[in-house]
Amino acid sequence: MAELDEILERLQHQLGHRFIQKHLLEQALTHRSAVAGRHHRRGGKKPSQPLATTSNERLEFVGDRVLGLLMAEWLLEHFPKEPEGALGPRHAYLVSRNALAPIAEKIGVSEALRIAAHEEQANIRQLANVLADAMEALLGALYLDAGLEPARRFVRKHWSDAMKSQIEPPKDPKTALQEWVLARGQILPNYETQSMEGPSHAPRFTVTVTAMGRSGVGVAGSKRLAESAAASDLLRQLNRGHMAAKEKK
Repeated sequence: MAELDEILERLQHQLGHRFIQKHLLEQALTHRSAVAGRHHRRGGKKPSQPLATTSNERLEFVGDRVLGLLMAEWLLEHFPKEPEGALGPRHAYLVSRNALAPIAEKIGVSEALRIAAHEEQANIRQLANVLADAMEALLGALYLDAGLEPARRFVRKHWSDAMKSQIEPPKDPKTALQEWVLARGQILPNYETQSMEGPSHAPRFTVTVTAMGRSGVGVAGSKRLAESAAASDLLRQLNRGHMAAKEKK
């Protein structure tokens, strides 16, 4: 327990806020697999951390809106002359899992997550979508515990590099992937929905996209966002492969 307390203490330091309502912090760090009644045990082993009763999905819902608002506000300040059509792609990137997951990893979210034992074996603690969801949940918890200003301070500190690096508005991942493929004379990417889970009010889509002999995977609350996440995943692979090929020459 002492080790877990130290992890939570370090995380609160990174967040710049000490929680008054500790249950909000604990809930934000509870993956749905760790909720009592949903877990599985193998070989009679107990979970590595105590099972909670509520997952971070509701706080994730709140945090998504908090981040969206704070980022929209900041973009208006940072790019005062830019039209909505250019602000949209910037906003979409800054609130995406590609922006959220590295920040979550940097501040120590991964080691603080409560995950069921069977999921630990699958190493989901390191998955970008799991980290991004937890980061949104933490923002939701921060807002509910202390209001908008602490959340604003955290976002402006940890998203600063991503904001400053945006000289030109980023392209939608699906558009960028299509342009990459067509520029190399290849056929268009093929998207397939692999599954849709969860209740109708909170679905989770898993989509794969295939192009140039590789496949990317995306998981999100809508088919459109899952396709976008899959395109981002495949673009990262293609870029890595391109750079590796250049280094060999």
